[in-house]
Amino acid sequence: MAFIDFPEILLAFVCFLYLRRLSSNKELLRNWPFFGMLPAILHNFQHIHDYLTQVLKQSPGSTFIFKGPWLSNMHVVITADPANVHYVMSSNFSNYPKGPEYKNIFDVFGDSLFNLDSDSWRTQKNVLHTLINHRRFHQFLEKTNRNKVERGLVPVLDHVSKQSLVVDLQDVFQRFTFDSICILASGSDPGCLSIDFPDVPFSKALDDVEEAIFFRHTVPGSYWKLLRWLGIGEERKLSRAWETLDYFMAKFIAMNREEVSKRKKIKEDHEEEEGAGAGAAILTAYMEDAKNNDKFLRDNVLTLIFGGRDTTSATLTWFFWLVSKNPSVETKLLEEIKANFRVNDDEKRKSFNTTELSRLVYLHGALCESLRLFPPVPFQPRSPLFPDILPSGHPVDKKSKIIFSLYAMGRMEAIWGKDCLEFKPERWISPQGGIIHQPSFKFLAFNAGPRSCMGKKVAFSQMKTVAAAMINNYHVQVVEGHPVSPSTSIILHMKHGLMVRVIKRSVND
Repeated sequence: MAFIDFPEILLAFVCFLYLRRLSSNKELLRNWPFFGMLPAILHNFQHIHDYLTQVLKQSPGSTFIFKGPWLSNMHVVITADPANVHYVMSSNFSNYPKGPEYKNIFDVFGDSLFNLDSDSWRTQKNVLHTLINHRRFHQFLEKTNRNKVERGLVPVLDHVSKQSLVVDLQDVFQRFTFDSICILASGSDPGCLSIDFPDVPFSKALDDVEEAIFFRHTVPGSYWKLLRWLGIGEERKLSRAWETLDYFMAKFIAMNREEVSKRKKIKEDHEEEEGAGAGAAILTAYMEDAKNNDKFLRDNVLTLIFGGRDTTSATLTWFFWLVSKNPSVETKLLEEIKANFRVNDDEKRKSFNTTELSRLVYLHGALCESLRLFPPVPFQPRSPLFPDILPSGHPVDKKSKIIFSLYAMGRMEAIWGKDCLEFKPERWISPQGGIIHQPSFKFLAFNAGPRSCMGKKVAFSQMKTVAAAMINNYHVQVVEGHPVSPSTSIILHMKHGLMVRVIKRSVND
């Protein structure tokens, strides 16, 4: 019990009980005596991203200091200033590691690359970078994407279309990306994307973990630690989800150890005949190193599945919602596909290879625009090792936490202009017809500096494969009146899913 500070717990708990009484105040973010700014945050928790965007728009330099309850040590600098992002993520990177508190909050991911700093992080980063940039892995990636579209996604959408069913497109994309990342990680397809829509306890467990971790970011540390000790609330949900993930990962690893053992007995010439297949999977490569025990495999493969399932599926969900609300964009996307690929008179194409997809500049711009407005990871936290002053002039010390609001950054006129709230793929396309490169400290969807996302190419490859196939073959119509808003999670899912009807295009469309 040494980690619990009882005065802090008491204040946090009382603050929570008095939330509704105090939140009647009309100020956007009042600093209450004893309770600090926490009541306003909790009161606006269900639409926290839009609320913080409002606060940041009204704050000098798009930065403000959040002050928590008395004795809570919640000193948080929340910012949407690109200069602060560049300073922390790049130019003074060494002073801003993820740190032990970050690892404590994201404890479910263990000692994975996601949580590490310093030499351990660099070592694992170099290993993974080598694996995912290998030519064999990219062949495996393209094969997986096309197979999953043609044999998984298209049959499901054809079924939904023929039966005139309403379907949750977010769920479809999560099934697609979950199957795909499992194949890329292990070579095994769990088959979650099918017309039967089987239950996926692992996916539900990940959703629960993400929501609980988000909650941990919004309350004093001792408050969520008390909930964990008592086994109630969000911490109870996280604990149960953790058990589910551990059970799944143990089976996953055991199954793949058996497969690796079998493959070792296969002759080398037969393995070469297989080409880019299970042997290119990341888990297989990790298992070849005897130093990597089951905990290492569990932590790192779980993190890969988390990143591979959620960020891509969230982006695709918001992308198709934005396209459905902007018919002119859908028309241009269709025209680009028709202009670049020869039309088959008998049947529309269901997939395209990497070289073909690289020609779809407008599609790339539309995906970037979706990522700008709805970044799948809506915030990034950091803490300094030593006292410092940010470019915005805000002082920080080792007890401070800095949070970059990517969601708010995409809605700042100072960054993107007066049309920042509009969905305009054209803003990413140069007069010469190429993609305009935006600096990562302005467009932070794939992180910035040394921790820039290594899976960026993998993500774009998968998103383009899915988007091109769907746009070429189907029109997505959002159910009238369906509520659309971001979830309160570390991943920007849609809170209520995306309920749609899928209408198959004719050959002449």
